[in-house]
Amino acid sequence: MGGASARFWWRSWPRAGKRRVSERKAGTVALVGRPNAGKSTLMNRLLAEKVAIVSDKPQTTRHRLVGILSEERGQMVFFDTPGFHRPLHRLNRQMVQSAVSALNEADVVCLIVDATEDFGSGDRYMLDLVRRAEGPKMVTINKIDLVKKPSLLPRIQRYADEGIFDEVVPISALSGDGADILLDLLWRYLPESEPFYDSELLTIHPERYLVAERIREKVLDQTRDELPFTTAVVLDHWEESEGEGDRPGRVEIFASILVERAGQKGILVGAGGRKIKEIGTAARKDLEEFLERPVYLKLHVRHEPRWRENRRLLAQMERDLVGY
Repeated sequence: MGGASARFWWRSWPRAGKRRVSERKAGTVALVGRPNAGKSTLMNRLLAEKVAIVSDKPQTTRHRLVGILSEERGQMVFFDTPGFHRPLHRLNRQMVQSAVSALNEADVVCLIVDATEDFGSGDRYMLDLVRRAEGPKMVTINKIDLVKKPSLLPRIQRYADEGIFDEVVPISALSGDGADILLDLLWRYLPESEPFYDSELLTIHPERYLVAERIREKVLDQTRDELPFTTAVVLDHWEESEGEGDRPGRVEIFASILVERAGQKGILVGAGGRKIKEIGTAARKDLEEFLERPVYLKLHVRHEPRWRENRRLLAQMERDLVGY
């Protein structure tokens, strides 16, 4: 069985407008908020690269993801965090704790709010958490492309009246409207420091983890109801072959999609295996673009009862996140 190469940790990603890092500023920014507020979409937008998977399903992000932006002003390290929610399983408790830790550790806290959602008890809970955090704080009112201006202004005023935010920034992470303004403001509040990471590094997470996440993204795209919350992807096999001349070698990947109930296997496989084939085809195309080489992908649906409470499995997922 092969392993993911460490080369990815220092891989030079093609990035438009990439510039040399100065030693002027460097710091961390925690992107926090409720599920589906657009945190992952925003981080990808600010990085101009896809690091975090995205979907319209709540609780898509399960771990704290690190994205690194290096440019002439310095280095900004983003923490994309799971959305705050009421945890019902060990996995969910770990997700919420991950978000709390990021909020307390970051140099700047950026609360992302969905402009299409009414203010509720979950938002009040988020405000109380942010209020207790140290350092500069700002709130981004996201998805402004989906609301009319008259309904947006009261939302902006509500958060401005809280008296805890240094900035209130309306944006659309999807279209990019307001993203440059937000980025300029984030740079303003970062401390002076030398960069933490090499300027070529976009994320600290290994290929194996990001590959499993991209497969899970395709599972989320193809499922609904409770399935998105009860599935996970683990890699069982990874082997890289040598290329010939200018032709890159192939990556052979076997992955298991975990489900909690036996009846869910049939839903994922689909009639005549059509559903799992659709997921596999979409994932393979995405992985070939991501890894920049041919990919052979074999998916298997595995019944793993109560995996969200399984200490061993959850610990392995945490290790995969950092490559240990």
